[in-house]
Amino acid sequence: AGMAVQVTVLPSPRCLFDDPVQICVAGLLPQQAVTLRASLVDESGELFQAHARYRAGSSGELDLSRSPALGGSYSGVEPMGLLWSLQSKAPYKRLAKRNVLTPFCVDFEVYEGHGDMSHLLGKCTNERWFIGEGVKRISVREGRLKATLFLPPGPGPFPGLIDLYGSGGGLVEYRASLLASRGFVTLALAYMAFEDLPAMPEILELDYFEEAVNFLQKQQQVKDTGIGVLGLSKGADLALSMATFIPGIKAAVSVSGSGFNSFIPLRVDGFTVPPHPYDLGRMKISDESGLVDFSDVLDDHRDPATWDCRIPMERSLAKFLFLSGLDDTNWKSDVYCQDAVQRLQQHGREVEFCCYSGAGHLLEPPYLPLCQASIHKVLGVFVHWGGQWREHAKAQEDAWHRIQAFFWQHL
Repeated sequence: AGMAVQVTVLPSPRCLFDDPVQICVAGLLPQQAVTLRASLVDESGELFQAHARYRAGSSGELDLSRSPALGGSYSGVEPMGLLWSLQSKAPYKRLAKRNVLTPFCVDFEVYEGHGDMSHLLGKCTNERWFIGEGVKRISVREGRLKATLFLPPGPGPFPGLIDLYGSGGGLVEYRASLLASRGFVTLALAYMAFEDLPAMPEILELDYFEEAVNFLQKQQQVKDTGIGVLGLSKGADLALSMATFIPGIKAAVSVSGSGFNSFIPLRVDGFTVPPHPYDLGRMKISDESGLVDFSDVLDDHRDPATWDCRIPMERSLAKFLFLSGLDDTNWKSDVYCQDAVQRLQQHGREVEFCCYSGAGHLLEPPYLPLCQASIHKVLGVFVHWGGQWREHAKAQEDAWHRIQAFFWQHL
């Protein structure tokens, strides 16, 4: 009976969700076979778990940043594998944080052997927060705005960002709170399916988004050099529209989006950008899984008959960054991204873009596990999002660094 087995999370058991950590085990026997398991219970009580089999080193230690997993939820040297491979027992669940003021607690446990996990040797808990020390969360219901403002600690001035999620609607805060923890004043903005905002608006008003920009510009801690906007999916084409039609926007990031207006007409001063023509009769429903594939519902974006739906981004003075996954099974985001990038380049505009092989539609902050399919809150159907576990995890890490570097550079 050697020393007790210790599991440690370095540099600290308490960190931000997007912080990589080093998971170490000490006090094992030389070459001992063990299984590591991570468990996380989300706010609805859903259990997410991952496990991997390891063999201790010659002095009875394990360091996940150096020791290869021999199988389980992943294999090879994957320092953060136990987090990005978390999966729920029930299928089609998405791990997302609703209340950013509490952490997700991840239990790391070490079991003897590569078998039945009946003998627990040691464990520890990693508290993973979505809001940094001293970051303020302020609910905003001013004018028509339904939003949450996150302020980093200190007088600033900080670059200001508006954060938009997709057509699932609601007020999604966890990406905005993480960005505020990294030094941006961030406004998470709801625009559909929230409080009295309709689930499927007949029209979206650019004015509403302009009101958000004006609100953010008025904040004392916000730099007056221009605002950035970050959007995912439907939020991505809205971000591009904002950068095109609202003069205060200096930088826009489109994640899994398109360079045309999708699904809902957008009213701009004196004219309306129609939605790209689509036919829901072209959606495919899988016989085995019942999952819906939307990737073919749109008319051909190369057909000039659809071009009045394009966002005239080339008129904008903003800088653009496009990110897309090549395994997006919900939206042809790589094709639509290439189309938008080409149009900007034809007009002599600089544009950054990155397409990730094996990444799906939901490119989230790092270490949130891949969600290959989940319920679409507005449509009420289970949607296939795509993505391969390891590639998607790597893409999320890279995309997160690129997004921040891009905003720091241009704001």
